[in-house]
Amino acid sequence: MIKEKTFEKEAAFLAPYATHSNATRGRVREEEPCAMRTDFQRDRDRIIYSKAFLRLKNKTQVFFAPDGDHYMSRLTHTLDVSQIARSIARGLSLNEDLCEAIALGHDLGHTPFGHVGERVLDRVSSCGFHHHEQSLRVVDRLEKDGRGLNLTYEVRSGILNHTPAGHPETPEAEIVRMADLIAYINHDIEDAVRAGYLRKEDLPKGPISLLGSRSSERINSVIEDVLCESQGSPDVRMSAGMQAALSELRTFMFVNVYEQANKIIQESAERMLGALYTYFMQKPEELPALYLTVAKEEGEPRAVCDYLSSMTDRYAIGLFKQLFVPREGVV
Repeated sequence: MIKEKTFEKEAAFLAPYATHSNATRGRVREEEPCAMRTDFQRDRDRIIYSKAFLRLKNKTQVFFAPDGDHYMSRLTHTLDVSQIARSIARGLSLNEDLCEAIALGHDLGHTPFGHVGERVLDRVSSCGFHHHEQSLRVVDRLEKDGRGLNLTYEVRSGILNHTPAGHPETPEAEIVRMADLIAYINHDIEDAVRAGYLRKEDLPKGPISLLGSRSSERINSVIEDVLCESQGSPDVRMSAGMQAALSELRTFMFVNVYEQANKIIQESAERMLGALYTYFMQKPEELPALYLTVAKEEGEPRAVCDYLSSMTDRYAIGLFKQLFVPREGVV
């Protein structure tokens, strides 16, 4: 079998504490194994071909409806995280396929309008809302018309625990959590400069002197630091100096970019998502079939959150206009 060659390569080249593909804890529902692909490779493919993954291209990362073609979307952020995670995994002899699958799936549950949308749904819904939990829900419950993707335990756990408050169970999951931080800080700087929120000379001098003035330099600096600090150890980490520099840069971005950018879309996102939430709570019979099933089994707040969080920015705006904006000639 072709897959056996992959197992042999992993046995020869992966670190002993890496998550080997033939040692997965398996899936919730047993399946016939694939002759060509390992379970982690199969998970990666299922995520790439999922509807939720396709929708990421039209979901906000930080800047809503930017005037230009070269801003990050939720999809390009996801690909960035995947690339950084694979680079670190390769350098540490850890499982690239597992890292890639977790990275590609980590933001599948994100709302329209970025983290602003996430906060709106968390506030208006009685069931609460957190995008990492919703990402797991997407692959477990919502994809494939309610059947889910039936991913492996390791990928599911990595998706759930990719946030700063998470508790990764594998070194590969820790890599993805770290790659997410590296990715969004650095590409968000480039977007903020492009959008006029920042000038490069405004960035804090200490972190920039350590990390570099260009995005590629900063990403390479962190990756090299992680590889140096983590060689020969299952504990994936960066040096204290690098951690401090990234933390200072992250704080700077929150104060000078994220809070400012969020103010612009906060009111619109609150109005649209709040109105849509109220509408479907009052008229749940108008939910699509999948979410009607969820409403019957788990309650209407859960179903409405599932539906709204699945929307792209464009779809949410269009639906809001359809339901609430008067059309010419229509009384």
